[in-house]
Amino acid sequence: MRQCEASMAGRSVLRCLLGAVALAATGLTAMPARATLPIGADGTTIAPMLDQVTPAVVNIAVRSHTTLHNPLLQDPFFRQFFDLPDVPERREQMSAGSGVIIDAAGGLVVTNNHVVRDADDIVVTLKDRRRFKARLVGADAGTDVALLRITADHLTALPIGNSDTVRVGDFVAAIGNPFGLGQTVTSGIVSALGRSGLKIEGYEDFIQTDASINPGNSGGALVNFQGQLIGLNTAIIGPSGGNVGIGFAVPSSMIKAVVRQLADYGEVRRGRLGIEVQDLTPELADSFDFSLAKAAPDGALVAKVLAGSPAAQAGLKTGDVVVGLDGSPIHSAAELRNRIGLMTVGADVTLDALRHGEHVTIMVRIGH
Repeated sequence: MRQCEASMAGRSVLRCLLGAVALAATGLTAMPARATLPIGADGTTIAPMLDQVTPAVVNIAVRSHTTLHNPLLQDPFFRQFFDLPDVPERREQMSAGSGVIIDAAGGLVVTNNHVVRDADDIVVTLKDRRRFKARLVGADAGTDVALLRITADHLTALPIGNSDTVRVGDFVAAIGNPFGLGQTVTSGIVSALGRSGLKIEGYEDFIQTDASINPGNSGGALVNFQGQLIGLNTAIIGPSGGNVGIGFAVPSSMIKAVVRQLADYGEVRRGRLGIEVQDLTPELADSFDFSLAKAAPDGALVAKVLAGSPAAQAGLKTGDVVVGLDGSPIHSAAELRNRIGLMTVGADVTLDALRHGEHVTIMVRIGH
């Protein structure tokens, strides 16, 4: 009744008393709601987790040269009149970004391709302010992931988590070097998963977050509150290039696949099945008369199978709906393209598909 006494007088008190009587009649007890802290939090802070994580996040300084293309300089008469050289002017520029140490023994640092693209020199600065020149191991523009190597002792690596288990609403922290200020931590939640169609990269399967991500955060870590890397901060959407609560990170599942090939080959050797796919919609399901509305609400519809391709040799047919790959569900055409494109050429995969409403299993060897 103390809760009712704390209420406003009059009708609000009456409503409160009637509610208490109703609960008593059902044998239930009203309990106050309790706020629960995210896993990894210590009291009212995530500082203990960050103490373990932040030494693995580095600042990256890049020196490069850009060629100035002035239209007037393309005119030979203009150059002759002003006695200008024929070689276009090259100007040095500096830029900053972030990176994450993923292998302490090997000195491997993962970052964004656009952070180190066309770099002449790359310098990595650790949290303890030690600086090291970095060597580019390999880069992939399609996923905007690059791998660097530094030679250093006493490094701290960030464990890579499983982004496939991430859910909307999970607490996350973004760590990076915004505006070149130095290491900065922001926090938020996972706002959405599987974002694509942004035309930022060729292979898009972004984790969207409202944790503040600003220029310079590129290549930094998106971590869960267990202190695991679940994404690489890559892009923002904002009218002025600043944070408006919509940031994107490359998921760790994609990072692992890309880094594995960059470490082995220095590049990503993309696999292919030889099919053209599109999202399965209810309208397409009805038009194909698959009765898939309940059986398969989403998937990748095979629109075309190229003759002589690995898919054709394995028996995949136009009209099949791919709903799984190696035991994991496929929800869209983009997801299928992403996963196949990041697999090693020559790998054998198992496709789960629906054909005329019946489940079929197809073994395919990834081609090139």
